[in-house]
Amino acid sequence: MINIIDDQKDLNPDEFYASLKEKLEDTHDFPEDYLFKFIITNEESKHTEIYRVFDDIKFTLTTKESKNGKYTSLSMNAFVLDADQVIRIYKEVGAIQGVMML
Repeated sequence: MINIIDDQKDLNPDEFYASLKEKLEDTHDFPEDYLFKFIITNEESKHTEIYRVFDDIKFTLTTKESKNGKYTSLSMNAFVLDADQVIRIYKEVGAIQGVMML
């Protein structure tokens, strides 16, 4: 799994995603299962928004609630076809307010 935040905070979104695509293609052999990890507030609507992004994708889900119950971590192991699909998923989930992508 790639840490998509590593030292790239200063890149504009286009540069960031171009760099991410290059890293994905260098380190993965698509099509394959890819692990997405998100932390979200413990609101059912947030869960639903993320699940909608994965509607047409085969995935397995693991969840873990924080000690205080305010947050949930979602690990979604999804079958993706290529780096472009990974990036589309990150962009769609990134548009959901209050989601942290790991």
